[in-house]
Amino acid sequence: MSIITRSIKSADRQARYLNHGELQAIESFYKSGEDRLRLAQILVANEAEIVNKGSQRFWQRYPNTPSNTGNPTFRASCMRDQSWYLRLITYAIALEDTEPIDRSGIKGVKEMYESLEIPLKNLAECMRCLKEVTVEMLSLEDAAAIAPYFDHIIQGFGR
Repeated sequence: MSIITRSIKSADRQARYLNHGELQAIESFYKSGEDRLRLAQILVANEAEIVNKGSQRFWQRYPNTPSNTGNPTFRASCMRDQSWYLRLITYAIALEDTEPIDRSGIKGVKEMYESLEIPLKNLAECMRCLKEVTVEMLSLEDAAAIAPYFDHIIQGFGR
């Protein structure tokens, strides 16, 4: 839930106006919006490269994984899922909130992967590879802003 929605819901539940701290948080959110959108656009523009290089890196580390057996369906599914997670990260960056990742990318999906007998440690490592590829193409400041979203997914699969 974005800072705006969270602040308004909290104030409304308590039948009060937004307080000074909430208004400052919303102002900060708007001021940083242009930068967040720029970062999301970088990921969108480089999605194919990030997924391709991240996949290759993952398969080098985990050569005996279902997505690397030569089965084109498994390989395509792996790359599709990586792209999907990258998309969730762009949503989270734009909102400055991990809710899209939590709601769509971690909770129910963990059960699906487990039912398909895909080890969650593999997924965490795959996300780590995407993160590495992404931060290598960014400035230190941009990498520091984006890395926590990847880390959130990695930690989510580690639970």
